[in-house]
Amino acid sequence: MAVRTIGVLGLGVFGSSIAKELSEFDCEVIAVDIDMDNVERVEPYVTQAVQGNITDLDFLQSIGLENCDVVVVATGTSLEASVLAVMNCKKLGITTIVAKAKNKSFMEVLLEIGATKVIRPEKEAGTRVAKSVIRRHITDIVDLDEDYAVIEFIPPEPWIGKTFDELDLRKRYEINIIGVRRASQKRMDVSFSPDYRIEGGTILVGIAESEVFERYDYLNKLK
Repeated sequence: MAVRTIGVLGLGVFGSSIAKELSEFDCEVIAVDIDMDNVERVEPYVTQAVQGNITDLDFLQSIGLENCDVVVVATGTSLEASVLAVMNCKKLGITTIVAKAKNKSFMEVLLEIGATKVIRPEKEAGTRVAKSVIRRHITDIVDLDEDYAVIEFIPPEPWIGKTFDELDLRKRYEINIIGVRRASQKRMDVSFSPDYRIEGGTILVGIAESEVFERYDYLNKLK
């Protein structure tokens, strides 16, 4: 598999964390910041750490940013800098541009000018914490895409002793069960039948539209 080259523009806490994490997975990382202290902090971890202005197209060309498969525009405080950085990436022919935004207005502007994806780290972190606090039965979620996820959960007490056929989970909760395992076992059984009777200590694994099933769980509507 070819090694991916990722550019990270802006090396504050957010950008430097991304650069260091990517380096752990054998990515070639080009890291850029105007502040030399930030550059020196990530230099031991990345392929290339450079001090420079991310709004300067000539500078970005000189460091070979056009060779990146993906560029993360990790500055979030200056809209002007983020906009110019995204525009420069577009001019260099970079097809995947992930940009950080501090609010919804920034997000809308960055998407409009060509960012592939815009993230709001503080908002997303807050959402994750809130969800982890109010989970009732869900033990783990692995996102498949923006809408669907594999969800691992403990069946509610009223489900114990009933079969999948009796519960009709696809119709009631919009989830397709793909696996069953005992809590004490690592191996998951994927060859169960509709008349499988759920026992105490069972963990269920299903595919669902994550926000829909999460809402059932958080509002205690899994009955």
